[in-house]
Amino acid sequence: MRLFDGGRAPNPRRVRIFLAEKGIEVPLVPVDMGAMEHRGETVASLNPLRRLPVLELDDGTVLTETIAICCYFEELHPEPALFGKGALGRALVEMWQRRVELGLFMSVAAAFRHLHPAMKEWEVPQVPEWGEANKPKAVAFMRFLDGELANRPFIAGDDFSIADITGLVAIQFMKPARIEMPADLHHLKRWYDDVAARPSAAA
Repeated sequence: MRLFDGGRAPNPRRVRIFLAEKGIEVPLVPVDMGAMEHRGETVASLNPLRRLPVLELDDGTVLTETIAICCYFEELHPEPALFGKGALGRALVEMWQRRVELGLFMSVAAAFRHLHPAMKEWEVPQVPEWGEANKPKAVAFMRFLDGELANRPFIAGDDFSIADITGLVAIQFMKPARIEMPADLHHLKRWYDDVAARPSAAA
């Protein structure tokens, strides 16, 4: 088994943080995305979409897409449960993971990919207007999330989950996307400080 990893890129980071929370070690194959190595034939032979992360199993089976890879490891190593426990717990985590991914993670990614000069060869065509339009979308979702976090420690409830991993990576991705967290979002800031202090956040 080996994991083709893209370093500081957001999706590979989500998988590494997930694995760190589980205490799972998987051999990493570093891929220099800055040098466009993910567009090369090695990655393309495993994932024709030329995206990371990519998990290659011992039997040659290939899994791509961040959440799919995390689901695979959740089934193999159910504790700690990062996708929730029981029917309701799993549904709540899925709901919040989806909300954070679509409402925050993707808005931040759009701002970065459509505005950052380094993304010119990645996002073709770059549409700066779309990048700018996503900045207030990200801020609006943070305000919504701040209200939700007034009454619970983590995004989906009392326990840390994949939704928190997605939220953490999204907020850290705001720096290169040039989006700032509003200073009055005290509950969101408390949550962020807590999850960013977890050892897994350094993965």
